[in-house]
Amino acid sequence: MRKLKIFIAMSLDGFIAKPDDDLSFLKAVEKEGEDYGYEAFTSGIDTLIIGRKTYDYVVREIGSQHYDNGSNDVYIITRKPKPRKGKTIFYSGDLKELVLKLKSESGKDIYCDGGAEIIHQLLVQDLVDELIISIIPVLLGEGTRLFKKGRPEQTLKLQSIKSFETGLVQVNYLRNRIKSL
Repeated sequence: MRKLKIFIAMSLDGFIAKPDDDLSFLKAVEKEGEDYGYEAFTSGIDTLIIGRKTYDYVVREIGSQHYDNGSNDVYIITRKPKPRKGKTIFYSGDLKELVLKLKSESGKDIYCDGGAEIIHQLLVQDLVDELIISIIPVLLGEGTRLFKKGRPEQTLKLQSIKSFETGLVQVNYLRNRIKSL
């Protein structure tokens, strides 16, 4: 079965963006030639799930080529459906139903590229299998929190911890689902 994975950066105090969706704090760890494992991570996925606001932000700031590479299925979670555009699907149905369908299909893993609302929904419904979180050495004080209130308790198993000379620390956790006999 395919896994649903989160690969995301946050401040030490748990924010993925400053107020007004400002991501400038990420520049603190930019280093030429260092992608913090992103390329290796994305080589193991073939499907993306993204919230509409995150998709619009990335397309505006980086360009649509970031998602429209022709090889990945990209599901944009939105309240306002639009026609499919190549491998980009604007999805307005039940998120849990979509994830369970995708997990049951053959292929590589599934990557949720944000945003906080979609990640929250996935956590509430216990659909996330792996979390790879890069912790940026900055305290923002306010902004968009990665982990919102209202989630059930979930046990995780540490896979790895990596530290980088920029001060970034990356933790990788698997969802620890205890199977009953």
